[in-house]
Amino acid sequence: MTDARSETLAFAESPVQLLNTLEWAHTSGPGAFTVIILPPHDPTSRGQLRRMAQLARDSGCRVLWREARGGAVTPSRALAALAGPLRRARRLVIGDPFSHYLQLLLSMAGRCDIVVVDDGTATMEFTAQLSRGERLVRWHRPRSRGPRSVLFAPVARRAVRRLSPAAGRTVEVFTVMPVKPVPGITVTANTFAWSRSHFPPPRLTGRSDLVGTSLVETGVLHEERYITEVAALAREHHITRYFAHRKEGGDKLRRLATAAGLEIVRPDLPLELVARRGPIGSKIISFPSTVVHTLPHVLADTEVEVVVRDVAKTWFTDRVTDRASGFLAEVTNTARGARGLQTGSQ
Repeated sequence: MTDARSETLAFAESPVQLLNTLEWAHTSGPGAFTVIILPPHDPTSRGQLRRMAQLARDSGCRVLWREARGGAVTPSRALAALAGPLRRARRLVIGDPFSHYLQLLLSMAGRCDIVVVDDGTATMEFTAQLSRGERLVRWHRPRSRGPRSVLFAPVARRAVRRLSPAAGRTVEVFTVMPVKPVPGITVTANTFAWSRSHFPPPRLTGRSDLVGTSLVETGVLHEERYITEVAALAREHHITRYFAHRKEGGDKLRRLATAAGLEIVRPDLPLELVARRGPIGSKIISFPSTVVHTLPHVLADTEVEVVVRDVAKTWFTDRVTDRASGFLAEVTNTARGARGLQTGSQ
């Protein structure tokens, strides 16, 4: 890695983070620019990240692949190797401020500017928690104070300080989401100009496509109810293709294919780029998720109709808190208000 203090370091743990880093680079036009990929274990994410890495290289970015998970030795070695570049960097670009690994990296960084790019709808919750001075907790998880949380608390507090503007340090949020303003933080709109400039408008199939969700895998929705409702939705809208979320389990997807008669598509890139390359349905139906905010931008020069489908409370598992259900409702309501999307109800 270069020793130049002017270097921008970007860390990507997911394909969407890397896509939005490229969108930020296209908008801001940074100088020296290195992307460090910290891949998760699941093969779908790793495959998408490898394809996104090539797109990043083709766009002029330096890309480094660093295995930073697994066992007791690998993470510590990766952190040690990153310590010097982190101290020298002038700007850090990160995609998931809730990630404990990225919070560790932030706690090791020197005085530098910070850019937070989208890693889904969590950006909305991040800015809301930061504005209230709260510790960062994902919307679908309880605010636990268990032993691990207590041990990690000093690192988390240091990371939150890094994510707050101060003398000699700027903080920018580059997002497509409607976020709550935080004093001193610059919010820059992500319009997906890079995606539109790299791929022409897609061919439309004239049919409807359904975007899947990993809310079953995260314990938010009942699997049985989800499969039943997806099957009903497929019949109602004559849906033939189901674009699976990269975290959806294989057993669930096989059950969906049987129960709903759907072709299951495992995208090889983030859905935004899959939709942009096409062919794509003339109507795209999605449950509350990031794509109800991103796809209207990605497909702004097409006639594709994006519809957000409500999630009924009867779908929720017992572990879902009022905070979590309220957040999902906010995702739907803000998409309907800001993007003018139609809303399907149960």
